[in-house]
Amino acid sequence: MDTGFIYCLLLTGSNAGKSLSASELEQWQPNDGLLWVHLRYSHPDAQQWIINAQLPQTETDTLLAEHTRPRTLSSPDGILMALRGINLNPNSAPEDMVSMRIYAQQHRIISTCERQLQSVKDIAEQIINHPNSINSSANFLVSLCERLTERKMELIHNLEDELDTLDDQITLPSAATLRVDIAELRKQTVTLRRYFSPQRDALSRLLNDSHFLFDNEHKLRIREINETLIRVIEDLDAVRDRASVTQEQLQSQQSEQLNKRLYFLSLISAVFLPLGFLTGLLGVNIGGIPGTDIPWAFSAFCAGLIVLIALQMWLFYRLKWL
Repeated sequence: MDTGFIYCLLLTGSNAGKSLSASELEQWQPNDGLLWVHLRYSHPDAQQWIINAQLPQTETDTLLAEHTRPRTLSSPDGILMALRGINLNPNSAPEDMVSMRIYAQQHRIISTCERQLQSVKDIAEQIINHPNSINSSANFLVSLCERLTERKMELIHNLEDELDTLDDQITLPSAATLRVDIAELRKQTVTLRRYFSPQRDALSRLLNDSHFLFDNEHKLRIREINETLIRVIEDLDAVRDRASVTQEQLQSQQSEQLNKRLYFLSLISAVFLPLGFLTGLLGVNIGGIPGTDIPWAFSAFCAGLIVLIALQMWLFYRLKWL
């Protein structure tokens, strides 16, 4: 197949699990079984194939759109969905979510994306290794939504574990370096929340849609997926709130340490302020300085300074400044 065609599989029939060639795809008929074509929408061959697939204009534009928002749109011929999945590609941030568009009809499923999704790869392996395990367009959509939601749950659990680790490190001497990590975690939760909520709305729309592709069993599974996604969003909000509390705790701890250092420096300044005054007063180079003719005057002056320090420390202690 051309590079624009990622998967071209039959889901049902005697050839279920078979990958079709370009010529076999052109000769496909609904009687051959349920067809799933997964394309890279930026490739010219994929774009041309979608344009020639005789789809409604809205479906064609959505399948080829570079940026899409999670949503569900029903029509008499099928269901159009735009979803987002966790980015598990190497050297990629999970919150940089991968968008996917699906148009499901009774005998044909067309989906597009640009980057690889592990959930799509899992479904393709299931179709190849277990033919007829996904035997309808509704089963395909539900299975895809289940896998996308499971990946989101795994990500939330990873974020919770990461936050637990950051909480444990706050009391360590290297806690000052945690500020950037906590800020990055909060940024990650905000970005994920932005994409999870529209996907929840898309599933709710799919749940409330009485389309002919779905029976009661499919609706029950969609309801469970929606409930799971709602719980994922709640857990994400909890992680975000915990991260805020952790960041505030870190800032409070750092402020307390800074205040202690400033307090110590203030005490030192208070101790040496009268000493500096006396030494400066007696260090002026003019006549009349007492003790200039007495050999032990310097020793007596140093002893007086020591007594003055002792008196200051006693006074600080009585005032509870120490």
